[in-house]
Order: sequence, then structure tokens, then C-alpha cells
Amino acid sequence: MKRFLKTNTALFFLRLAFGWLFLYAGITKIINPEWTAAGFLNNARTFSEFYGWLASSNILPIVDFLNQWGLTLIGATLVLGIFVRLSSYLGAFLMILYYFPGLAFPYVGEHSFLVDEHIIYALALILIASIHTKRYFSIFGSRM
Repeated sequence: MKRFLKTNTALFFLRLAFGWLFLYAGITKIINPEWTAAGFLNNARTFSEFYGWLASSNILPIVDFLNQWGLTLIGATLVLGIFVRLSSYLGAFLMILYYFPGLAFPYVGEHSFLVDEHIIYALALILIASIHTKRYFSIFGSRM
């Protein structure tokens, strides 16, 4: 029973940390009227045609809106413990979308070989989704 509580408490804090990470990232983008994903998308090294299309003038406002509010809503739902599975999978999908523009095969960055923080985040979010962490310490109550 003690181990069970420790595991669920650790998963709760992992979910809460990811929730805050996404919520903060989304809110800072929303309150900054100058923020746009254009620079990130236009400098993509992998799938540059796809990311360039996302940065086109008719698509970019939609991408910016989805990015800002997607991050915010994913974060809020993870913090509150609602729609955890869906939010975790959507968060993992976003992390994969963020991963590819920076990929310069076989190196992602100065400190990694194929695996960077986006891959780690995506895997951790998939773990959160697969363990049903919403059952523990959510606005719907906590199970022990």
C-alpha cells in the first residue's frame, strides 16, 4: 500500500509539473501580442515544406491560435486532472511537432543524439496517459 501511494503521488506531481509547463507556455504566448510561431516554423530543418506551409500567411493565424490555446488548455486540464488521457496524448503530439523542426539528422542539438527534451516529454506524457493518473488527486477527488 505504501509503495502504491508513493507511485501515485509521484505520478500526480509529474502530471502537475507537465500541466504547469504547458499552462505557463500557453499563457505567456497569449498575453504577448507580438508572439508568433512564424520564426520557429520558417527555420525548420526537417520537413521544411510542411512547416513552411504552416507558416504561410493564410494558415499562420490558425496555427498561432491553436498553439496558444492548445498549450493553455492542455496545461489546465492536466493541472485539474480532467481529460488527462486526451490531454496527455495531445501534449505528446505537440512535442513531436516541436521536435522535427530542430532535427538535423543525426543530431538534434548540442547535447543530444536523436533524443532531446521533446522526445522525453512525449514519452512521459504517454506514460501519464497510460496509467490513468486522473484517478489520483484530481478535481473529481482522490483514490487511494
